Amino acid sequence: MTAPMSTHMSHAEETPVDVRTAARRRRRGAVLARVVLAVASGVLLYLSFQPRPLWWLAPLGFAGLFWVLSGRGARAGFGYGLLAGLGWMVPLLWWTGEFVGPIAAIPLAVLQAALVGVATAGIAVVTRLPAAPVWAALLWVAGETLRALVPFGGFPWAKIAFSQPEGGYLSLAALGGTPLVAFAVSVTGFGAAQLARRCVAGRDRRPARLAVPLLAAVVPLTAGWAVGPLVGVAPEAGEVTVAVVQGNVPRAGLDFNAQRRAVLDNHVRRTVELAEEVRAGQVRRPDLVIWPENSSDIDPYRNPDAFAAIDRAAKAIGAPIAVGAVLGGDTDRPRNTAILWDPQRGPIEEYTKRRLQPFGETMPLRSFFRIFSDKVDRAGRFVPGTDPRVFAMSKARVGIAMCYEVAFDAAVRDSVTAGATLLAVPSNNATFGFTEMTYQQLAMDRLRAVEHGRAVVVATTSGVSAIIRPDGTVAQRTSLFTPAALVETVPLRTSVTVADRLGALPEWIMVVAGMAGLAGAWSRRRRQAPV
Repeated sequence: MTAPMSTHMSHAEETPVDVRTAARRRRRGAVLARVVLAVASGVLLYLSFQPRPLWWLAPLGFAGLFWVLSGRGARAGFGYGLLAGLGWMVPLLWWTGEFVGPIAAIPLAVLQAALVGVATAGIAVVTRLPAAPVWAALLWVAGETLRALVPFGGFPWAKIAFSQPEGGYLSLAALGGTPLVAFAVSVTGFGAAQLARRCVAGRDRRPARLAVPLLAAVVPLTAGWAVGPLVGVAPEAGEVTVAVVQGNVPRAGLDFNAQRRAVLDNHVRRTVELAEEVRAGQVRRPDLVIWPENSSDIDPYRNPDAFAAIDRAAKAIGAPIAVGAVLGGDTDRPRNTAILWDPQRGPIEEYTKRRLQPFGETMPLRSFFRIFSDKVDRAGRFVPGTDPRVFAMSKARVGIAMCYEVAFDAAVRDSVTAGATLLAVPSNNATFGFTEMTYQQLAMDRLRAVEHGRAVVVATTSGVSAIIRPDGTVAQRTSLFTPAALVETVPLRTSVTVADRLGALPEWIMVVAGMAGLAGAWSRRRRQAPV
């Protein structure tokens, strides 16, 4: 008799099915791992921002992102970049919806994440090039440039440089501003990832193949530490004693300025108290005083009571005050200004905020967005200014960058090139409560101090106000929603940093170089494609 046929398939017969199934599982597992790593990389970027002093997490985030993007195509690069962007932008920008809800925060975060995806689509393509970390970092800078320009005038809030107010990369801001810092941080992470991939894979371990990623991972941070001692802090034009007055607001939220007179009275009162402290010998007499943005939402030119209150404060302290005021506030087209108020002559000069905050001071596409929420009608119709202005206050020439403007490179640089020896950032963060927003903005102020080699005076209605030295360290700071006055002697500096001399030139060189690398990668890919 013949032996019965086995009911089991032979090993040879089941192999093709098993191999295909196992391959599909491996592919799905690999995709899932990349998805998780992409999101985690974005979260690491978020965690590197203030108020956490974890600046070193940013290169780790870039390392994870490069690992995910290596060898991928543009479409996959966009998808993974979008996921990383969401892991980064959603928590970073959550403060935008503090009092209006996710209707503000989610669309902004998604838009910013999509723009990150545009950059990572290109980065994925150049990962096949020699010196891939360098090309990838150049394209990252190009992506940040794009986000600083579009839409609605750009939103550069999440520039990687603003995660670096301390640590090894900060001093590079004096050489090339925010673009150079972004390049340095990103190329460190990209280089470390490529180095790790080549070592883990067991291939390409020849020294020549490891040299570029090793240099990319090591040189930027080393250069930052080397440049650090060269950052100028000496008082080249003498010193001044500056006072910052934080009067506080009646309450946080969108209606913080409903009691506009109370806000003004708070700042007058705290300035008069400071004058009493000066007379008592408790603090030095200030040479100049900085009030916050919106410290007088009552137009003093139209309201004699407001005029008299501000004038009384200036006479009491005996020093010029930069007063944040809304002029024409009862009209359809007000101006957000800083007024130079002299104790003898009263208001003598004005600066009008040039970079207005979309969806706050202005409302793009108002009728369209009203479909989703009637809260868009709370947004203002402010008129932007056109020129930088430097206030002569005692011995200082004070350049003004009002709140949102400090995120824009050119808005601050213009004041320095106009002759500012000291920078002031009057701000109003009361709309965003106790969120991380004010700490993120303080990080920008610290970076600007190093970038321009100037002390920076930050005055906010509700905190955090601060006085920052030219090396980016914080001399004094206040707490949130607490009336306070800071008095500090700061250096006046006249020298211009390399970053100021070069202006936007390094940024556009990096953008053009990155786009050239991307074009070269596409050309190379087409030549290698099978006919």
